[in-house]
Parts: sequence; structure tokens; C-alpha cells
Amino acid sequence: MFRLTLSLLVCASMLPAQANPAQVNPAQDDLDKQLRSIIGAYSIAAANAADPVNAEQAFYSGAIPAMLRKLDPHSVFFDPGQFDQLKRMESSTAKGFGSVVSILPGRVIVLQTLEGTPSQKAGLAPGDEILAINGYVIATLDIEQLPQLLEQSRQQQARLDVRRPGVPSLMHFTLTPEEMQSPSVDRAFFIGAGVGYIRVTSFDEKTAQQVKAAIEKLGGDRLAGLVIDLRNNPGGVLTAATQTASLFLQPGMKIVTVRGRHVPETTEAVPSIATPYGFKLAVLMNEKSASASEILSGALQDHDRATILGVPSFGKGLVQSVFPLTQNTGLALTTALYYTPSGRSIQKPLDAARFELGGATAHPNKQSEFRTDKGRIVTGGGGIQPDIVVYLPATNRLRMVLDASASFTNFATDYLRTHKIDADFEVPGELLDQFRVFLTEREIRPGLAEWLGEREFVTNRLKTELFNQAFGVEKGDEVEAQRDPVILKALEIIG
Repeated sequence: MFRLTLSLLVCASMLPAQANPAQVNPAQDDLDKQLRSIIGAYSIAAANAADPVNAEQAFYSGAIPAMLRKLDPHSVFFDPGQFDQLKRMESSTAKGFGSVVSILPGRVIVLQTLEGTPSQKAGLAPGDEILAINGYVIATLDIEQLPQLLEQSRQQQARLDVRRPGVPSLMHFTLTPEEMQSPSVDRAFFIGAGVGYIRVTSFDEKTAQQVKAAIEKLGGDRLAGLVIDLRNNPGGVLTAATQTASLFLQPGMKIVTVRGRHVPETTEAVPSIATPYGFKLAVLMNEKSASASEILSGALQDHDRATILGVPSFGKGLVQSVFPLTQNTGLALTTALYYTPSGRSIQKPLDAARFELGGATAHPNKQSEFRTDKGRIVTGGGGIQPDIVVYLPATNRLRMVLDASASFTNFATDYLRTHKIDADFEVPGELLDQFRVFLTEREIRPGLAEWLGEREFVTNRLKTELFNQAFGVEKGDEVEAQRDPVILKALEIIG
């Protein structure tokens, strides 16, 4: 019999049939009744259902997740496979092929193959278009299914059908995934005179070391300013956020406070031996910046150490404690809330009608305004509200067509087959004319006014794609940063 079911039956069998009312704990008595109901329902289903009942599925996918859904959206149960994956994620290693791809509707195009990885060893090259993976034809999948297929393919040996520009027949590659370390700080370059930029994609045990190494690479204390990009950063390990904050805040400054019903209140502060950097700071956030990202940005904002730019963050300030269970399963349970130095709860108020929560969690702050060290008003209510709101520009018809058709990538591949570029390359006017002819041959014919209005965008995107394939995506990102309105506004603020 399924062990979890057996343990529940044993628990139910040990409950007393009758007890002295004076000795009964009302809460325990209610729990005993609920356990009997669960076991009774399962026993009836197992004995009488038209189809056999899978005990593991009944509890792992039914009873336990259903119970947790009433708590909050972040308390979850992990079956053996999910729990094993969680442990692998904590070590920041994952299987993969070492290729950077552009995902478009119905298309996957290789932008870069990393040195010494399975992709490079097999012979994949920038510009290659992956037509099928393990027999699944890319063109038949929608944009939501493509990342799922790519993720699944990285877990085992994969057979790729590839079309290479200039090669008449299809090429076939068999790749075996390898364990690879994923750095959480994946970009570090200059965006202005003496102003550095680093992108932090997650927070793990080595993040603070990587942030410091990236800063030293750019010049350390000699920097005039630094932009830290936390957009799309879902968070991670708390200590990584506090260690990173300690690189910029003065010793003794409060970073975050944890409060919970059965969790002793604790406050993390900057160590007394810290020697923080003193240059100007700007932090970029968006609606996908969460958890540890919000802890770091909230501390820097409350101490007036950085200007926060972008749009309001996600608002995930719940403390998740992971409890190992039997049979290599696990439980991630919300046990407390995170508060910034000024007292703001990071957690966005949950829908109390959907989740049966106590008032402290559903409505984490009674007040809506708080003050920074210098007396500036900052708002609570969930997430981190930026000091300066900057939206990304809305797309338009021509941009959507150019992206969906992979026109920039395909043109860059064709161009680089017969031309070499160096790091000082700029897109000349005649190359724009060639690109327009390229589009016309593919039935893309923007009007003159539309073309002139998008000339700056087209020039930057062409240069980005050329650098992606010629020098790697990090160099391409440097080019793309030149038209990112949030980065440009941060550069203006830092001066």
C-alpha cells in the first residue's frame, strides 16, 4: 500500500474512540475528525470507484495541494521529482546544451554557442534555425509551448533537425546535456563615462561574491555610479540579498525584519566589519522582480542609498520554509513576512475571499505611508514602488512583424557570411538600404513615413543582432542597452 496513505490510516487508528471531554483539545479534536473524513473518503473511493484509484495521485495531486491552496498561493507540496528538482535549483546547476536562442512564434534560432558546451562540440552555429526537437516540429507549437519543449529537451539526449543558411539540405545533431553552473550575475559593462551596469538574474549562495567581482572588474570604488538591473529577477536566498545589500549600506544599518506567528522576530543588519562602496546607485525593477530582489531594493530605498526606477515590483514578501517529508517529498510553507527597514511589508495583500488567512497576512500593513532615513515618503501596500516610474515603449505593427519574421536575425546571419565586423562597427546608411530591400523581397513593405519613424530602432536592432552573432549576446546586450529607456533614465539620474 502507498506509504503516505498507510501512515494516515495508522494515525486515524490511534485516535481514541471516546475520550474524557475535559481532556480533549478542541483543535486536536477537530483535526482528528478531519483526518477520519479524509481516510474514510479515500477508503470508499478505493473500494468502490469505477476505475482504480492511484493513491499517490490522490494525495500528491489532490488532497495535499487542495489543503495548501486555502493558505496562500506560494505554499506548495513537492512530489519526489519536484523536490529533487528544487534541491538541484538551490545549487544553481542545471542540465543544458550551452546555446543561447531566440524564441519567436513557431521558430527557434541559435544566437550563440558557449565555449566547450555540447552545442559547440556538436557543431551548432549562430544563425542556425532549429526546425524540430526529438520529432516535435517547432512550427506547429505556439509561443507558450516552445519554452516547455526546450526545458524538457535539456533533461535527456536530444535530436535536432536544423536548417543552416546557405546549406541546401537539413542538418541533424544529437546533443547530450551536461551539468552547467548558472551565474546569477550575467552582465557587467559600462553604459556611460565611469558608470557601470550589472544584471542580477537571481539570488543564490554566490550572488554577493559575483556582484563584488563584477564591480571590481568595472573599476571598484573608482566608478562614478552603478546601475543594478533586477528586472525579471524572481529572488532566491535571503542571505544572498543581505550580503549584497552589505556591499552598499553602512555597518549596523537594518536590511530586513522577519515576523511570523510561530517565528521569532529577527532583524538582519549590515555587519560591523562591512566596507561598503560609496558611488551613486540606481536599481531597475519591474513587475517580475520579487522576493530577494524586493528585500535588496527596499533596503536601499529606505536608507536613501539608491534611486529605484521602473514599475512596481511583484510583491512577494512571504518567508518560505522548506520542510522535508517522507519518500523524498517536501513542503514549502509560508511561515512569516518580510518587512523593509521603514516597516513596510513587501507582501502584496492577498485575496482574503480566496485564501482563508489571518488579518496580519491578508493585510500586512495598517498604514500606507512610511518614511526613509531622510524623511522621504515611501508607500507600502505590497511590492516596492519605484521612485521614478519608467515604462517600456509600446510596440507597433512594424516592430511586431520584424520580430515575428526573425528579419533582423536572418539578415545578420546572411551579412556575416560575407562580411567581418569589429567592436567599433556602426550600421551605415547603405546597410539600412540593403535591409529594406531584404524586407521587400520577403513581402514586408513599410511605408516611407513608417520606415523613417523607426529608423533609429531598426539601426539599433540590426547592430544588436550583428553583435549577438559576431561577438556573443553579452556584446549584443551592450548595444541594446543604448535604447533601453529605463537604463537611459538611470544614467541621467546618476549623471
